[in-house]
Amino acid sequence: MPSKKSLNEQQIRTQFITPAILKAGWDLATQVGENTYITKGRVIVRGQVASRAKGKYADYILYARPNLPLAIVEAKDNNHGVGDGMQQALGYAEMLDVPFVFSSNGDGFLFHDRSGGSNDVEKLLPLDEFPSPEDLWARYRSWKSLTPKIESAITQDYYPSEPGKAPRYYQVNAINKAVEAVARKQDRILLVMATGTGKTYTAFQVIWRLWKAGIKKRILFLADRNILVDQTKTNDFKPFGGAMTKITNRKVDKSYEVYLALYQAISGTEEDRDIFKQFTPDFFDLVIVDECHRGSADENSAWREILEYFSSATQIGLTATPKETCEISTRYYFGEPVYTYSLRQGIDDGFLAPYKVVRVDLDKDLTGWRPERGKVDRNGQEIEDRIYNQRDFDRSLILEKRTALVARFVSDFLKASD
Repeated sequence: MPSKKSLNEQQIRTQFITPAILKAGWDLATQVGENTYITKGRVIVRGQVASRAKGKYADYILYARPNLPLAIVEAKDNNHGVGDGMQQALGYAEMLDVPFVFSSNGDGFLFHDRSGGSNDVEKLLPLDEFPSPEDLWARYRSWKSLTPKIESAITQDYYPSEPGKAPRYYQVNAINKAVEAVARKQDRILLVMATGTGKTYTAFQVIWRLWKAGIKKRILFLADRNILVDQTKTNDFKPFGGAMTKITNRKVDKSYEVYLALYQAISGTEEDRDIFKQFTPDFFDLVIVDECHRGSADENSAWREILEYFSSATQIGLTATPKETCEISTRYYFGEPVYTYSLRQGIDDGFLAPYKVVRVDLDKDLTGWRPERGKVDRNGQEIEDRIYNQRDFDRSLILEKRTALVARFVSDFLKASD
């Protein structure tokens, strides 16, 4: 047999590390992920040329069950020390919220326990003493102080993804943390995830797992734009099938379990604002609030009334941009985020493209706009006589020609840059 010193990392893994893991009782098909990519690699733009940096991947991720990671194992060839992969592995473990970390060069394992459940934070293990799944799960249960009810929730399976479309690591983190928070009876939960990182998919998996586990049986998903509700129903939420409905025509059918609704569809003018009150206050077990930094974060908002009416339900807020002003506080209502995935993280990981600000100042942006005396808007209301500027445009005032010009500029820019 050749010397270990002459073997490369892949040979060390194949001949020593993988056999040790399998001998400890880990199932290669369901519990061991090899060469698992964690990030895509940052998109690097130089002029008109774009390339991608190398993504981060773990040599091994060990799972209690799919999408419930327990351990990271980092391998090195035998020209390295047994612990030389530890710092790299610890970085991956922090990203994946994994408590148990191993480094190996084929001679043995250096084991690092991030859970704080061991007197020895780090210790050397012979190859034939790699921990079994039962051992690490027992440590995990102790670390998390899992009761049988909480354990049944966090081990509930995800809705199976299409081949090649496994959830990204940060989505797994967000889903698992939200489910655990609900199982621990936290009644207000906030997830902060950058635009484009899959908040609706994340919400679906949270709902699916809680629904399948029988923890939450009647769910309301609230959004403030019709296209969001329609896309949600058609795409991410499609697996709910006949158990799901969208509240339309200001009519309520109480025979469903998953309801999608526009704020505007269940609240409105004084005489018909009580659509949501056709449900009893305790009808829903779970309310998911998409873009919760909008009206629902303002305690004086009519939309907040809906959340307060269903106050006995667990409520999860989703947002990319939590608001904190004198009048509006997302955190005051929902609490501190149980998980945050920022725009910067998304760009660094390569799941979001980097951006460059292109500033265009139109004439009305520079000089402002003042209406002629007696000028009325499209509804026949007289426009207040004052000078309007960029702070007003598309907020308190819409100049339709300006909007068309902005749209034309954006369209021309996209065509020119392909």
